[in-house]
Amino acid sequence: MKPEVILEAEDLTRHYPVSRGVFKPPSLVKALDGTSFTLKKGRTLAVVGESGCGKSTLARLVTLIEQPTSGVLKIAGVDLSRIEEKQRKKWHTRVQIIFQDPYGSLNPRQKVGLALEEPLLVNTSKSKAERQKAAREMLSMVGLRPEHYDRYPHMFSGGQRQRIAVARALMLEPEILVLDEPVSALDVSIQAQILNLLSEIQERLNLAYLFISHDLSVVHHIADEVMVMYLGVPVEFATRDAIFEDPKHPYTQALLSATPVADPFKEKNRIILHGELPSPMNPPSGCTFHPRCPQAIDICSSTVPEIRKVGGSMVACHVAIP
Repeated sequence: MKPEVILEAEDLTRHYPVSRGVFKPPSLVKALDGTSFTLKKGRTLAVVGESGCGKSTLARLVTLIEQPTSGVLKIAGVDLSRIEEKQRKKWHTRVQIIFQDPYGSLNPRQKVGLALEEPLLVNTSKSKAERQKAAREMLSMVGLRPEHYDRYPHMFSGGQRQRIAVARALMLEPEILVLDEPVSALDVSIQAQILNLLSEIQERLNLAYLFISHDLSVVHHIADEVMVMYLGVPVEFATRDAIFEDPKHPYTQALLSATPVADPFKEKNRIILHGELPSPMNPPSGCTFHPRCPQAIDICSSTVPEIRKVGGSMVACHVAIP
């Protein structure tokens, strides 16, 4: 039985106008410039790329914090990009987000128990006793003890705070969790604990994860599928194994070549990308990666590559070969 598609994005864009002065027309920052993908229940789609590639902008669109400039965003078959704000609000409970900094996302003056109850207080009609029971059960689910209910965030370690953040995100029984660099602020040993917790919860509740990260070793551990983004556009989409074993896009190959390997005797062929990420206000013509691409040819600078199947991947590249 194939997993059910819970989220569909088609040609999503998000552009931000930027003032250039009194007598000049505003410029557009093309933070997201045409992104299409699907997300299935019980599966994890990882989104990877350099800072500025559009990962966090995509997270804000999926969590309905912002509306897309254009394109289609469907959750459970309903196009949320075309309905009114009042109607959108009821969908917010179906998508929750977990941020990078667990302490910054918690109110330091609010006890953990009340922080967990708050989403139920605002969004449901449950009684105080029902909210307390649900909060205590959720603490247990994420591996925390009953006495933690009455403690403040500063009394916890970083790993425990992230468990609290996971618990709060689950209080409204969402179908989709957006995880924005959820373990990058934690020690490596604690990272493994949180990733294992997320995997257990996903299997138990059949959740869909949109996992945003720059750490490919973490992505390799948790992802089912991987979408590689560059300057607001997906350049490669494939299963985790296809990406890590046989990457097709030169940008994906460069990212993987920079990933540390535990084996000191394994030979590494590091691909060095020269130059900085171009400005999203003035992206290069043709393939936006061509100024930094070691495999670029003449057509790359003039023609935008169409996404096509190459081996086991969907790739936007003129030079990618099976």
